[in-house]
Amino acid sequence: MKSLEVVPLTLAEANAFVARHHRHHGVVRGHKFSLGVDHDGSIVGVAIVGRPVSRVLDNGWTLEVTRVCTDGTKNAASMLYGACRRATFALGYRRLVTYILQRESGVSLRAAGWRVVGESRGGSWSRHSRPRVDTHPMEAKLRYEATE
Repeated sequence: MKSLEVVPLTLAEANAFVARHHRHHGVVRGHKFSLGVDHDGSIVGVAIVGRPVSRVLDNGWTLEVTRVCTDGTKNAASMLYGACRRATFALGYRRLVTYILQRESGVSLRAAGWRVVGESRGGSWSRHSRPRVDTHPMEAKLRYEATE
């Protein structure tokens, strides 16, 4: 049996996996890079990294893991979070953030050296001036961060 291996992916490849496997989010529009975890010739998990969704965090030095999705293969998620962290800093960025639902354990993030730095209130993205249809969970989330 072959071990897990991190591999580069195109956004189309990563989004196809997300469309098939993610519990509560769909595909993303753009990215800086995407990674996968290969096990015996099959992709068992993906991560998509892009600019921060929050304008406040989009300072040119920060990236955000906007999707991590696995088929449940043991250690795939923590391997992806660690690989995203290493790649981000190798590219010259100084900070990497991501959000998880409060009901999620965060064990994969902690295993990859991330730490909780805050909480977002959650809620709707729709505003009177910019109406949107909310398809994401609107509960509070925890923000995790990785720094060098």
